[in-house]
Amino acid sequence: MSYEIAIIGAGPAGASAALFAAKAGKKTLLLDHGKSMTARAWVENHYGVDGIEGPKLLELGKEQATKFGADLKEEEVLSISEQADEYVLETANGTYLTKHVILATGAIAQLAEKSGITTKEGSEPRIKNVVDVDSSGKTNKERLWAAGTVADQSVHTIITAGDGAKVAINVISELNGERYVDHDVLKA
Repeated sequence: MSYEIAIIGAGPAGASAALFAAKAGKKTLLLDHGKSMTARAWVENHYGVDGIEGPKLLELGKEQATKFGADLKEEEVLSISEQADEYVLETANGTYLTKHVILATGAIAQLAEKSGITTKEGSEPRIKNVVDVDSSGKTNKERLWAAGTVADQSVHTIITAGDGAKVAINVISELNGERYVDHDVLKA
């Protein structure tokens, strides 16, 4: 099965990216290995949330993304390779094809390094390496993006979630050939 956008990692950055991509009508795959550092967090500094356990925040993010049509797979991506005009994502259970990839792997940059994506030293405490991205989230590889902590954003969930949304909007805009904006309006 082929997707327009595949997001690797379903923490705040990845689930937020998947939510925006799926809501925009893009065929979206969300892959997660269940090892997010948010799973160990208590979050009281997230706008609009009066304290929440990290596991519950992760669950809600995945639920929102799938509600809009993202295809969630609880699988670890082992490799990323290029085939013609698509990327091949290999997991222990098989392979997935996609036009665009958003890496949202949190504090872990090994998959990026293994895939030939340029990395650099991280600026956050205890984050050794991160993906080198431009201001839109693009990496050195065509149609391969990164968002959140792995893209050298702060580890705070509200910041990584916002960065995931920003990068997804940029991918959607590229796919559409024009700037995409998602505005919901109160129903009368």
